[in-house]
Formats: sequence, C-alpha cells, structure tokens
Amino acid sequence: MDKIYGNRQLLSTISAMHASGRAAHSVIFYGENGTGRRILAEYYTRLLLCEEPHDDKPCGVCRSCRNVLAGTHPDVMLVPTSGKLGNYSVETARMVRKDAFVRPNNSSGRKVYIFLNCRSMDPRTQNTLLKLIEEPPDYAYFLFTTESRANFLTTVISRCACFGVSPCTEDEARECLTERGFSRQETERAVSVFHGNIGMCINYIADEKLRERVDLTKSLADSIIEKDEYSLNAACFSAGRERADVRSVLQMLDLIVRDAAVLSKDETAAAAGCSRETAMQLAECMTAGQAMRIHQLIEDAWRAVESNINIPLALAAMCAGIMETVA
Repeated sequence: MDKIYGNRQLLSTISAMHASGRAAHSVIFYGENGTGRRILAEYYTRLLLCEEPHDDKPCGVCRSCRNVLAGTHPDVMLVPTSGKLGNYSVETARMVRKDAFVRPNNSSGRKVYIFLNCRSMDPRTQNTLLKLIEEPPDYAYFLFTTESRANFLTTVISRCACFGVSPCTEDEARECLTERGFSRQETERAVSVFHGNIGMCINYIADEKLRERVDLTKSLADSIIEKDEYSLNAACFSAGRERADVRSVLQMLDLIVRDAAVLSKDETAAAAGCSRETAMQLAECMTAGQAMRIHQLIEDAWRAVESNINIPLALAAMCAGIMETVA
C-alpha cells in the first residue's frame, strides 16, 4: 500500500468514523489539484471494503484492497463522465440511482460509487442524485472529489461529510519525491514551484507542457511588473485555446498576485505560487488594493471562458484591465 503523506487529522477522522461504525455514506473530498483527493477517496473505499482492517485502517494486502487499487473491484464504480467538458450527465446520475439498489456481492456487503473532479457538475445532475445520497441503501456509499465545496449545491453539501484535503509540508514532499527516485535537483526545483503539493510536483518533473505553463505564468507576471501591455497580451495568446491550459495559467498567475499582496506586508511569509522571486518583484511595484483588483480581473476572465466567451477576447479584456490597474 502506498504511503499517504500529510493530512494526518483527516486520516484520524476517517479511522474514528470506521471505529464507531458510523462511516459516512456520502463524502466530499475537496482541495487543490495534486493534493491527493483521489488517493484519499480510494483509501476510504479500501477501508469500507477491506476484509481484515487493522487499527481501523485498510490492510492494503487483502483481495478487496488489491482489487480497489487495481481498479477491478466489482462493487466499486468509477462513475463515467461524458461530453467534451467531461461532466456528469443526468442520464449517468439516473443510471447510478438505479444501480445503487442492486445489492453487492462481497464479504463486506458494501458498494462504492466514486465521482472524480466534480468541478462543474450540473445542478440538474446533483438534484437527480440528491434523494439517493439523502436516503441511501445501507450498503451504498457515494464519494465525490472537487476543488471546492462551492461546486456543489447547498442541499448536497448538507447531506455529505466534507473533508478538506491539504498540501503536505515541503519536507514531506521532498521525502516522497526522493522515495520515488527523483534526483535532488529535480526535487528541489519542483518543490520551489509547487511546494507541498506532491501531485503537482510529480507532474512538473514529468510534464514538459506544465513546465512551459509555469514559465509562461512567470512571463505574464514579468509583463505586469514592466507594465508592458504588448508582451502581456502576447503571453496570454501563447496560453492557447484549451480551457484546461488557460485555467492552469490563470490559477498560477492568481497565486503569484496573492503572494505579492502578502509579501508586501510581510517579506518572511510563505509563498504559495510558482515563483517567490517574481512575487517579491511584483510586491515592490503594486499595492495590496491593486493586487485585489487584478485578482478580480483574473476571476472574471475565467468565468468568461467557462461561459464559452471567446478565449482570446476574454484574456484581452483581462490584460486591458490589468494595465489600467497598474498604470
């Protein structure tokens, strides 16, 4: 069984629920991409189905645990998405609702449905599932992962146990990356960019495109520092037309702006973004109020992109707003 780094309090809470015999039937695991939401959902699944749990933890070696890890357990459904945006349809929700009343055939007498990356689950789909997660069969469990609880309707949130998944410490990230065989240089570079977010650190080492997006984000911040509207627009154009890529760059830029606001008040504060050095330079030429305004412009740009507004147009409007803010 792979070691889980950090989130000790969350793991303790899960064990306590299991020990009390009151394991939650509907759970939302929320947190940044790369912090281990899926790993913890699988951990919870293994614990629910484990044939021989030890100290209210999954053994990791029984047939059930091995099948969950291999993705072959007959009573664990990784609920499929559909469409270009990879959403969960109302039809899929109805299928789950029907299947949930088919009893499981395993020693634990339980079955689990896992919904991954519910960032934009349609309210109609959520409402289709609402009655099921409110009054589930005794043997059925429903696990959701997402970046924020705000992605769910309040009626759904009120019927789920919500567990926040946090990044690890930088030392824990270094330990994990070292154990996975990455060099010291690769490890330090990745941790300097993504800190205790182990998943993103691994992706940064392995994915050249992610490294390019990090460099592009730094170029955007440099253009703001230099108040160069042409280079800012050119860098934004380089982000491409794929929503996932644009979203990644905007999120990283937002974190640098956040760091600049914090570092302007406390130079010793920990950084959350991909370049502390860039954030420090930005802090020297921008007030906290300007940082808040740029944050709002980035948020507005992403909402426009999600609403199917032309991506270059949305980013051009953001660039104009940023230049007006720092002028």
